[in-house]
Amino acid sequence: MLDVICVCGARPNFMKIAPVVDALARVPSVRTRLVHTGQHYDERMSRLFFGDLNIPEPDVNLEVGSGSHAVQTADVMIRFEPVCLGQRPDWVVVVGDVNSTLACALVATKLGIKVAHVEAGLRSFDRTMPEEINRIMTDAISDLLFVSEPSGVENLRTEGVPDEKVHLVGNVMIDTLLRCRARADESKVLENLGVQSKGYAAVTLHRPSNVDRPEAFASILDALEVISRDIPVIFPIHPRSKKNIEAMSLSGRVESIPRLHLIDPLGYLDFMKLMADAAVVLTDSGGIQEETTILEVPCLTLRENTERPITITHGTNRLTGNATDAILSAYRDVRDNALPASSPPDLWDGRAAERIVDCLTGGGLSGARPAGGGGAQIASTGSSESPDRR
Repeated sequence: MLDVICVCGARPNFMKIAPVVDALARVPSVRTRLVHTGQHYDERMSRLFFGDLNIPEPDVNLEVGSGSHAVQTADVMIRFEPVCLGQRPDWVVVVGDVNSTLACALVATKLGIKVAHVEAGLRSFDRTMPEEINRIMTDAISDLLFVSEPSGVENLRTEGVPDEKVHLVGNVMIDTLLRCRARADESKVLENLGVQSKGYAAVTLHRPSNVDRPEAFASILDALEVISRDIPVIFPIHPRSKKNIEAMSLSGRVESIPRLHLIDPLGYLDFMKLMADAAVVLTDSGGIQEETTILEVPCLTLRENTERPITITHGTNRLTGNATDAILSAYRDVRDNALPASSPPDLWDGRAAERIVDCLTGGGLSGARPAGGGGAQIASTGSSESPDRR
């Protein structure tokens, strides 16, 4: 019996771990336990995401909560170590790039437990981003690295990671999106908000470079005001952004924009519907860049860099930074010009989790290499059909 602990900690992790847990549960010879670190601790939002994604209740909730990067990482390590000592799994599977990812990988590695990192190899090359540090360090200590796009393979090779550890498997975020697409289409969120399909912009913001600096946040609000003259702007407000609007005395500025609608965070299905039917999405999120690529929705990423370059070369995404003029120039371009035709990135077909489980269980791919024949070997196990696209 193979014993696997899967770790999730923050909302972006939920969409990544869900298909992996499901695929592992379908293998009789695998015992899977789910650990929720509680890094994102809003009970209502966690419950909503777990319900939307059909994730089983966690076997363990570490209930870490908020704190500085050091405090949060240390608390996860302190609370996760007894779980590993008590259960002694064969593998710890971590996903993404949040503090919980690195903390649990460190604990497992120091206890001699093998670590698999899902969504490995992504690099923004911006070490001012805490997520970039988490990615680099987690990849350096992991035994298996599951990569979502070719740039990740090249990044890991450049960093000296042996090819036999690296597997290009596709994107588990897209597994979840494709699995939930039909249910999301049934959401009534547009009716509840009083907007029409393709008649509004959707916004998400949470990165410190945008919401912790008053001049950057004000610059983005200036762009949103101009866009709102064309179409309503729906802004599910992240707790960090909401707090900073008040702390920076921007509440009056926000209220002065009549068609800028700040709403509470949405569950996964409602947000997917909001995103899929938007005329344009403005974001600083990594995962949304990927989801809009498959949904074929124009995405303006309010950053100077991205760790997901395939969303630019093969998708709908473009980088704008947070300057008002740059945002508006990109917005007018996507407003006035149709998106060029494109096909989905290779292996973004809804079967990434199956490939991951095949590697973990030695189902024929565990010795595959990403260079040369390795990537092709993994690709040959996936569906050749494109996912349903609008």
